[in-house]
Amino acid sequence: MSTEPLRFDTKIAVLLREDLELWQRLNVTAFLVSGLGTQVPEVIGEPYEDADGVGYLPMFRQPVLVFQGTKETLTAAHARVLTRALPRAVFTGDLFTTGNDRDNRAAVRAVPTAELDLVGLSVYGPRNAVDKVLKGARMHP
Repeated sequence: MSTEPLRFDTKIAVLLREDLELWQRLNVTAFLVSGLGTQVPEVIGEPYEDADGVGYLPMFRQPVLVFQGTKETLTAAHARVLTRALPRAVFTGDLFTTGNDRDNRAAVRAVPTAELDLVGLSVYGPRNAVDKVLKGARMHP
């Protein structure tokens, strides 16, 4: 077994608007990454099992990198991710006032793309493409 660190040629990243409260950052991150496994099954690893044979759900096979930026950074990243047609998810400010998936989808559907009040964005794809989407963002502390 190799002891070299595994370096992925892909990246899972979340970009959060820097003015969110801590609870909002955690909530938005969880929601944004939840869709990736359903649309991009290769991001999911194998199920876990402890020494007693108790099984656990599989998780992402690679780290999720979390970034932050201004509203303008988020808007620019959103435009770039759309031109690259990478798998992505959005979280808008309106979703803090809804309480279920149906209302969440309706809230996003009600707003034109250019007018979305983006507070979070997730993206998956080749490392260099994701890096270009996230230009101007910085790692979350």
